[in-house]
Amino acid sequence: MIPIPPVTLPQKTVDLAQEYADGRRTPVEPRDAATVILTRAGEGGPEVYLLHRQRSMAFAAGMCVFPGGGVDERDSDAAIGWAGPSPQEWADQLGCTPERARALVCAAVRETFEESGVLLAGPSADEVVADVSGDDWEADRQALESRELALTELLQRRGLVLRTDLLGPWAAWTTPVFEPRRYRTWFFVAELPEGQLTRDVSTESTAVMWLPAAEAVEQVEAGQLAMMPPTYLNCLELAQLAGPDEALAATRGRRVEMFTPSIEAVDGGYAMTMLDHHRTLVAGRPR
Repeated sequence: MIPIPPVTLPQKTVDLAQEYADGRRTPVEPRDAATVILTRAGEGGPEVYLLHRQRSMAFAAGMCVFPGGGVDERDSDAAIGWAGPSPQEWADQLGCTPERARALVCAAVRETFEESGVLLAGPSADEVVADVSGDDWEADRQALESRELALTELLQRRGLVLRTDLLGPWAAWTTPVFEPRRYRTWFFVAELPEGQLTRDVSTESTAVMWLPAAEAVEQVEAGQLAMMPPTYLNCLELAQLAGPDEALAATRGRRVEMFTPSIEAVDGGYAMTMLDHHRTLVAGRPR
């Protein structure tokens, strides 16, 4: 758990990181991943959808996370029905190639459906499918999760297109070089579509919850929830906004840059580095 960053790191972590810095160890190549910060309006600001990951998971065990996961090779399918900003426009904002941008956006939509039962798609560029909670939808979700079904096939059979305009680029983080499992993760923000409901369907979590972003931050700081630093910091940033509309408005024209945390000396110890705007927000937290 992280009370309030920066958190003093154990000496063994500092020593391990130095071995990578010195070239005595070779970092694992990170895998591309996409995560969606699913939001809805709340009385005290935006609420976020969180999954509590099983403690048996190899990565982020026991942590509260947003829906998301690794990119599948089928997420690159150019035949997928697409509405909204083009892959080139997404590439400009995500800082990558159009091919990678297409895969990331598809992975974001696919993983959100797999882990929350929410589908960011519709029969046209101006519509969103209203209810995806029936037994037939659940069968499709499970087939998608097991990789028996590709997202392209699901949308084609249902007569739907990907509503990429419902997503906004938020952040991009790479797992530190000294971690044994590494991901190059792009974070997106989206609002829960009208008529759809989140469901506890993820096989990787023990529970799901909606929490005001500000309350999620407070619970992490009180030691009641465990989060990885990017999740905590993204919640902290969202907690400054009035609601989902303001969050999505903040993504218009936003260009994200990939950030890889490293270790720095802080107050006689060592901690992970942060982006400057996160340092400012953290510095303003009560202690």
